[in-house]
Amino acid sequence: MVHRIIEWSIRNRFIVLILASVLFVWGFFAVKQNPIDAIPDLSENQVIVFTEWMGRGPQLIEDQVTYPLVTNLQGLPRIKYVRGSSMFGMSFIYIIFKDDVDIYWARARVLERLSTISRTLPAGITPQLGPDGTGVGHILWYTLDAPQMDLGEQRALQDWYVKFALQNVDGVSEIASFGGFQKQYQVTLDPNKLLYYNLSVPEVIGAIRANNNESGGRKFELSDIGYIIKTSGYLQSREEIGDIAVKTRNSIPVKVSDIGTVQMTGETRLGIFDQDGEGERVGGIVVMRYGENAADVIEKVKAKMQEVAKGLPEKVKFDIVYDRGELIRESISSIKHTLIEEMIVVSLVVIIFLFHWRSALSIIIQIPVTLAASFILLNAFGISSNIMSLTGIALAIGVIVDNGIIMSENAYKHLSERYAAWEAAQKSTS
Repeated sequence: MVHRIIEWSIRNRFIVLILASVLFVWGFFAVKQNPIDAIPDLSENQVIVFTEWMGRGPQLIEDQVTYPLVTNLQGLPRIKYVRGSSMFGMSFIYIIFKDDVDIYWARARVLERLSTISRTLPAGITPQLGPDGTGVGHILWYTLDAPQMDLGEQRALQDWYVKFALQNVDGVSEIASFGGFQKQYQVTLDPNKLLYYNLSVPEVIGAIRANNNESGGRKFELSDIGYIIKTSGYLQSREEIGDIAVKTRNSIPVKVSDIGTVQMTGETRLGIFDQDGEGERVGGIVVMRYGENAADVIEKVKAKMQEVAKGLPEKVKFDIVYDRGELIRESISSIKHTLIEEMIVVSLVVIIFLFHWRSALSIIIQIPVTLAASFILLNAFGISSNIMSLTGIALAIGVIVDNGIIMSENAYKHLSERYAAWEAAQKSTS
């Protein structure tokens, strides 16, 4: 079979050159389309289920949340195994699917199962899926440089303006905020006053919830004008919360301000984010979706940041603290220079040792054609251009040249033997 292929190739050299040219052009466009990243994504094909039940201990979370979820999710199709982790106030379930499973098909199956499991969990608990990103999906970290704003205002700016704008970028799965204070109203009750007025904490909570509501009425027309009747009851200040009546005692309402204090403060934090020892900062982490081109997504996020910066308050700007784009550029540039240097050195060695320009040319042409064809296979198998894949290509150049040299020497040997036999036949006949 091999002999027939070689014979056909020799007899149809023009067709072989055309096919090689087509393969090279196809590979050239494949290089442009291949995703670029600094490191390969070796993370497992997983879906994360996150459940929050604040104030509960790890053992209670394990018994009431993690164990029911793990036992019910184990019956999903095409999974390898299910892992569970419980901690104070939170539960994490990691569903590991087989490598050939589409991630969005897997997320859909998990959502279907969660819709039936949620009824068996304690009241007020809603499991939710984690972002559709990988373990190496953190491609960019940024902070807000806002010297004239307190941490609570910076976190509100991040959560209600910057985050929503950057999440619209194509290829971004999530913007995870960190640092600062998440503003909230806190009611601190006095136990002695609760005992004096014969009140309980659930009664106070129920009164606040009942008064933080907006009711709709109906619409009526008067003089060809439509009017909508409604009641506005959303709480908007500490004073409004303090004026809520919990119960009536001797025709006198007992307000929240009579049994405690209301203040604006931040949610309890378990840590802080300090940058360069200059104080706390507020920022976000850009998480990339599965299968996206990291270099392209980073450029799109930076372009969006320039648009978002126009709407930031005065003297507020972005400060990028981690950018994988720089690592990608340096890694790809280093491997690219190595490939070029190796191709030049190998070509010179082939020319010097063979000292036959036609044989050397046939070997050297194989290098760019084979490199271009390798990117076609990288795209076919979903492998990005990273340090490991490009290093493998660089190491394979020697194998490519070795095969070409062996074939050329073998052909030259057989041609020499045939030529010597032909010369001997000519001499004998003469």
